[in-house]
Amino acid sequence: MKTLISASGVEKEVRAPGGSLLSILTGVELNVNSGEAVALLGASGSGKSTLLGLLAGLDEPTAGDVMLLGQRLNALDEDARARLRLGRVGFVFQSFQLLPGMTAVENVGLPLKLSGLRNHQRQAMSLLEEVGLGERTDHLPRQLSGGEQQRVALARAFAGDPEILFADEPTGNLDPDTGQQVIDLMFSLRDRCATALVLVTHDEKLAGRCDRIYRLEYGKLKSVM
Repeated sequence: MKTLISASGVEKEVRAPGGSLLSILTGVELNVNSGEAVALLGASGSGKSTLLGLLAGLDEPTAGDVMLLGQRLNALDEDARARLRLGRVGFVFQSFQLLPGMTAVENVGLPLKLSGLRNHQRQAMSLLEEVGLGERTDHLPRQLSGGEQQRVALARAFAGDPEILFADEPTGNLDPDTGQQVIDLMFSLRDRCATALVLVTHDEKLAGRCDRIYRLEYGKLKSVM
């Protein structure tokens, strides 16, 4: 089994408003292998999203090393990290983060276009049909419900069959029934693509669908399952 993400001795400190240093993460050790789903549990403010950002190369640790797809992120600048993720890493966030001036099909097709795929629009249409939005392809985000926007975000995240999906509270802005539909769809797409999943959540039932569960408490990562 191939290791896609490896964190070793990762720490993160931020400067508080008064000027003192606040420790967010301390000595985090974590490996994520190809095809497996890993849940990061913890209360609000425990550092879950901070850790996800470090694992994905969206932020830099104060100390320690993070390896992503065989590359040491500490040795790469922001542009190089973005190139590494392109076409190989997908994201789903609580706030959807769709581009407001682009239609659903344009949002989904953008990462495919940036990867140089010539038939990006056709693949984007196919993905939207797969998530049940074949009749909403030309709608802007503001014309879609929250559940529909998150399904567009899922289709965008799985464009190009990524090796890794980072999901940060993907149902946080949805009602329970819609959230369940989105989660079922996310796991279905993950299974089809054999994508590794790093899922940030406070929902223990949702975490239970993953292969391994970790909990963040007082900046330390502890294995639960």
